[in-house]
Amino acid sequence: MTNRTNSWGAGLQRCGIELRHLLRNGKEMTGHLTNVVVALLVAGYVSDDVPGTRTPMTHLVLAGFAAYLLFQVGLINLPQVLVTEREEGALLRLRATPGGIPAYLVAKCLLTVVLAVGTLALLLIAGALLVDGPLPHGPGDWLTLLWVTTLGLLAVIPLGAAIGAVLPNPREALALIMLPTMGLLLTSGTVFPITALPVPVQQVAAVFPLKWMAQGLRSALLPDSARAAEAAGSWELPMVALVLTAWAVLGFLLAVPLLRRAARRESGSRLTARHRKATQGGALAA
Repeated sequence: MTNRTNSWGAGLQRCGIELRHLLRNGKEMTGHLTNVVVALLVAGYVSDDVPGTRTPMTHLVLAGFAAYLLFQVGLINLPQVLVTEREEGALLRLRATPGGIPAYLVAKCLLTVVLAVGTLALLLIAGALLVDGPLPHGPGDWLTLLWVTTLGLLAVIPLGAAIGAVLPNPREALALIMLPTMGLLLTSGTVFPITALPVPVQQVAAVFPLKWMAQGLRSALLPDSARAAEAAGSWELPMVALVLTAWAVLGFLLAVPLLRRAARRESGSRLTARHRKATQGGALAA
């Protein structure tokens, strides 16, 4: 019990330090703000209503991008950070620290949650002010927004940590992650109604969390009449909760063992070899 408490305390302290560094890093903050700007530009460009409803397509696009930004922070940004810090020797140093790996994972998960929630809030507020975007209409919708966001992050953050533990290196990480996630962006009903896609594509998208995160957020942000554009003609909130919970359990089962395995495999000689290879690669490129 004491070890767990110490891990949470150390993780919370580390999260605060990293959050301050992040807020002072203009380049990294610009990257996150760019995602919000792109979402607003796309939402401001579309017109008309969602087919079969009187809901503006802008609202559907913003709800979908809200889900995608949560998904992106957990399954693109977090793995890249983890694999980069692993290559720089962070896991090797943590291996020698009692409770270092759990505290590290706690810090990264908390930092990702803060970043994801901040990005979501910025998108919704800016969307409402600039392109007449949607906001929850009552206590029930706010509650739905809260639990879908929470379960969605629980589904993708541990999974992102597990992926970061097994990716080969930072240079290949982005290529290995971006193609599948962009495919899910286009097939999960985030930027246009999922009913416009072939049924087999809908069935494949339904296996992954992004489709259900987007559907859950639409239920919180869009009027009930928008249900007509859903594949089942309803929000299917029990299924949203079930699928996201299943992915959360899978991610937690994978994340800590894979990070510990990655830490055990680290050694001074492996780190030196990676640095030598990177230096040689830079010299050849020059």
